[in-house]
Amino acid sequence: MLEYGLLAPTMFAGLILFLLLGFPVAFSLAALGLSFGFIAIEVGYFGLEFLQALPSRVFGIMSNDLLLAIPFFTFMGVVLEKSGLAEDLMEGFGQLFGPVPGGIAYAVIFVGAILGAITGTVAASVIAIGMISIPIMMKYGYDMRIGTGVIAASGTITQVIPPSLVLIVLAFQLGVPVGDMYLGAIGPSIAQILLFAGFIFLVSIFRPKKVPALPPEARTLRGAALAAKLAWGMVPSLVLIFLVLGTIFMGLATPTEAGAMGAVGSVLLALAHRRYSNAMLWEASDQTMRITAMVIFILVGATVFSLVFQGVNGGKWIEHLLSHIPGGRLGFLIFVNIFIFFIAFFLDFFEIVFIVIPLLIPTALALDIDLVWLGVLLCVNMQTAFMHPPFGFALFYLRGIAPPEIKTRDIYLGSIPWIGLQLILVALIIAFPGIVDGFITEQVLLDDAAVSEQLDALPMPGLEPPALDLDLGPAPAPAGD
Repeated sequence: MLEYGLLAPTMFAGLILFLLLGFPVAFSLAALGLSFGFIAIEVGYFGLEFLQALPSRVFGIMSNDLLLAIPFFTFMGVVLEKSGLAEDLMEGFGQLFGPVPGGIAYAVIFVGAILGAITGTVAASVIAIGMISIPIMMKYGYDMRIGTGVIAASGTITQVIPPSLVLIVLAFQLGVPVGDMYLGAIGPSIAQILLFAGFIFLVSIFRPKKVPALPPEARTLRGAALAAKLAWGMVPSLVLIFLVLGTIFMGLATPTEAGAMGAVGSVLLALAHRRYSNAMLWEASDQTMRITAMVIFILVGATVFSLVFQGVNGGKWIEHLLSHIPGGRLGFLIFVNIFIFFIAFFLDFFEIVFIVIPLLIPTALALDIDLVWLGVLLCVNMQTAFMHPPFGFALFYLRGIAPPEIKTRDIYLGSIPWIGLQLILVALIIAFPGIVDGFITEQVLLDDAAVSEQLDALPMPGLEPPALDLDLGPAPAPAGD
């Protein structure tokens, strides 16, 4: 393994050290890349002209149309968080599932899935669902470890359900179409919702007192009123889902164009709910700017790091390291998922995507692993980054909106079963690849011979004999006669 030199492992160890010390990720990546680049020039790994590729790479990032989808979806998620849509959905589904044990938890799961399909951001889902459902759960005697766990987990469904920001960034890093990533994520999204609902069902059977049904006096909506409430929440959601996802799947719009339509739709929805204000628009724009700038800076820093890392044989070193793991393809998948699970304790999903994923691509291709399938698999795994105690962002969001009566210990302990369910989904995808592949339409490859035969049979324009228009009648009399 040392035949590739010591610079690559030293560079990787330096990155881990910088991250553990708490330095900003974007600047750590760029600083390490440039520093080791100059060291590599001095020791003869490559010449100064090698770094001339850096400006074109950075310009390629800044001019990539696909990355425009990130601010659009971020803006849409922030606006929808404040539009009142979550309140309408939670009230409707809460009343619908209220009579059964675990009804509020079921409502949280399904509303989280719907919000995930129209917002694409964890913060919007966790905050919106938590602010509505926590007071209801506390009032009617829910075990708050179950309650906070289902809220945090339902918010992280957003990372797998299209139009997830993680799927967009993963598609960019893996070099695969975003539409294929979205289609591949449909099966795992459905499986995850069923796993979550199944867990609540088991709790309602064996520990019904932890997830009680709503009492009759709390179920104020019935019949036509309940149907109207559900329609008021569902119809705008379905329209937005079609604008964002339907147009992509049907080939009518690119992810960037669909994101733009979703951003406009979210503003119209805020107007319909009478929640629009200039202050809300400013706050949404400010948060969008911050998230987009963070992503771009990390991506630029990762580009500097990866260019130099490849120049010092880092790609060959990683490929040699991973390809010699016992177990071949299965061993590689198990090792990578365990590694990402543990590194998610310290890094968020953007950092994992930009730092780790590019290092895995050569080995994955050598082992004949489909990159779309691998991307969806790792996306499911990276959900756990939001649920890991004590650094999971979903837990931070929940702690910020939960009342003091809910202890931080309960929030952390409540997340553990849901992390286990997410890891079960990872194992299911490895064992049954059709969960991902079954929703991706296969490309129809053209038969060159058949195409040539069809072309030969077509009449060539201009080679047919011209039609003669023979008019043998008397010529018309000249004008003026």
